[in-house]
Amino acid sequence: MDSIRFGRRVNYWRTRRRIPRAEFARLMGKSLRWVEELEGGRRQADPQWSVIQLAALRLRITPERLMADAIDADCVGESQIDAVRAALQRHDVITGSCDASCTDPTPVEALNRKLTYARTGFQAGHFAQLGTEIPALLVDATRAAQHHRGDDRLAAFEVLSLALELTEAAAIKWGDTEMAVTAGHRAVTAAERSENPVIMASAARHLGDAMTNHGQAAAAADFVLSAARRLEPDLLRSGPDGYSVLGMLYLKAAMAAAAASEADDRDPARYACRVPDYLDEADEHAERLGGDHNRLWTAFGPTNCRLYRVASHVYLSEGADAVAVAADIPTTAFHDLPRERRAHLLTDRAIGETQAGQREKAVETLLEADDLAPEEVRCRPRTKAHVEHLRLLGVGSAESRLRLLADRCGLPR
Repeated sequence: MDSIRFGRRVNYWRTRRRIPRAEFARLMGKSLRWVEELEGGRRQADPQWSVIQLAALRLRITPERLMADAIDADCVGESQIDAVRAALQRHDVITGSCDASCTDPTPVEALNRKLTYARTGFQAGHFAQLGTEIPALLVDATRAAQHHRGDDRLAAFEVLSLALELTEAAAIKWGDTEMAVTAGHRAVTAAERSENPVIMASAARHLGDAMTNHGQAAAAADFVLSAARRLEPDLLRSGPDGYSVLGMLYLKAAMAAAAASEADDRDPARYACRVPDYLDEADEHAERLGGDHNRLWTAFGPTNCRLYRVASHVYLSEGADAVAVAADIPTTAFHDLPRERRAHLLTDRAIGETQAGQREKAVETLLEADDLAPEEVRCRPRTKAHVEHLRLLGVGSAESRLRLLADRCGLPR
């Protein structure tokens, strides 16, 4: 690690720990100017291990965490988003047709490996890399579904649907809800051709999420509930995978109803009153599942159900309730969740804390999320908008920490 990056890490953690520069200088046994030069990357080209160890000790973290690259986040570029959009707009991808170039399609096993790699990256909070991985995956899965026959063809349609789901999920993170809806519709179509009710339900919950984020919350609630009613008998016979996607349908219904309530100026209660029922239904399926699992990349279980309760309270501007539910999540269960889920909970909790008037605490929570999954904070339009919201409201003694976070988000001063 070079001196500039090391200095940024020290500055980040010193600010996070609320240690003034003069105090940190005393802890390090150095002058104030020495600390200023250290944080500015002007002390030494290659930080000495003894300095790294002492700084980590004074900042109450391990040397490995001090040296980690989690502070840096590369957001997806417009060119990468354009590449995904171009793949969705290809004639062969839209029509499912195949030319002479797909006489030797990718085997389904290889497609599954590529999908697993990309999905694992998403759940680790690495959204930018998907901009380069998704286009080829969409093309290869489309060609495989067209060329293969029998069970391999059905399996290829499963992969294609799941790849389109991933496209929808990434587009939500990138703030492109129109792309998300397009990918979501295609995922549902591919899922139907797979003839697998578990894949059908998985695609339906993703489309519901896309519709909710695109301002079609009421229609999203109707859609996912219709899917749940239609597929429930088959899903209950499908075991843990079926329980997971069925529970996720009710979680998405709860989110859609909460969003519909927030958007309804005439009678918001007609949607809001349904939210607890859908969440309770999801809890029943989580109980049937018997614990937290990550089947079909759902991260479904009792803990994820609590995450959705937090998110629903936030949608309904019930910040104190959101904070209370978040505080009740066991630490071990929280740490067992995929990194993306944990960071998402923290950003939701920060919004709840802001709604509850705990703005300084909200800054701390956002910094925790930023350390966990920087792209969820610095690259996602939703979270960046909340950082700007906090700047306008004012956060008292947390101003310097918020300013640091706003800089990392690329927000203008």
